[in-house]
Amino acid sequence: MTDKPARGVPSVLYDEEYFLHACEGYLEFTSSEGEYLSRRLSAALAVVGVAPAMWVLDVGCGRGEILRHVRQLGARAVGVDYATVAVKMSRQIAERESATQGQIGVYQADAQQLPFAARTFDRLLMLDIVEHLHPPELQRALAEAYRTLKPGGRIVVHTAPNVWYDRYAYPVVRLVRRLRGEGAAYPKNPRAFLVPANVQVHVNEQSLFSLRRNLRRAGFSNLKVWLNTPPQNRQENIFFRGLRQLLFGYPPARWFFEREVFAVGEK
Repeated sequence: MTDKPARGVPSVLYDEEYFLHACEGYLEFTSSEGEYLSRRLSAALAVVGVAPAMWVLDVGCGRGEILRHVRQLGARAVGVDYATVAVKMSRQIAERESATQGQIGVYQADAQQLPFAARTFDRLLMLDIVEHLHPPELQRALAEAYRTLKPGGRIVVHTAPNVWYDRYAYPVVRLVRRLRGEGAAYPKNPRAFLVPANVQVHVNEQSLFSLRRNLRRAGFSNLKVWLNTPPQNRQENIFFRGLRQLLFGYPPARWFFEREVFAVGEK
């Protein structure tokens, strides 16, 4: 692609503070330097299907922990990120891992213009990056993912939160929590819930259906898209336990209340 990529979220917002105190998986990373993955990242890696000698690209590699685990599985791990801090952190992981497992490549690049030849990679990961890309940016990034995958290659996507949760379920949840005296933890803007930094960097959350549509539009087939939600571990009465089971367990309610979206597709 020769057109200049559109610019959205400024890369300077992705600083060390963000990666070590806000970006998903930071607790596991800071406690183990990437040896242990968060539940989300582990679930995503489990469906990648990494095999020795594969070429695997992590788009938006962030701190670099996925690269470490891909390399430990015997594949050739490559990461790109457009944030300078992310590239630095991922290269630190790569340097430590390369001493025992082999080389990991990390490059500063925009997801809309990947610096690789067509049909280079067997697997391509886009984990917690989709929600940071404006719609035109996402369209270009998925086109680049398709271009750089080998025929039969697989893309794995994770994004959160489910936009239907934010738009439709969150206001209901917030009202209930306010009535229970817990409103202070539920700001009006759902992007500020749990991670205030997301107000600045989340611009394009997806639903089960919009993510499928975007992947199909980019050319991917054999799509599998599904929802999940973090364990709640709440101490609630029988009424709320039953209500939670109903809302999270059965469609169409679960399309609105489950908070994470996963997808796998093939070229």
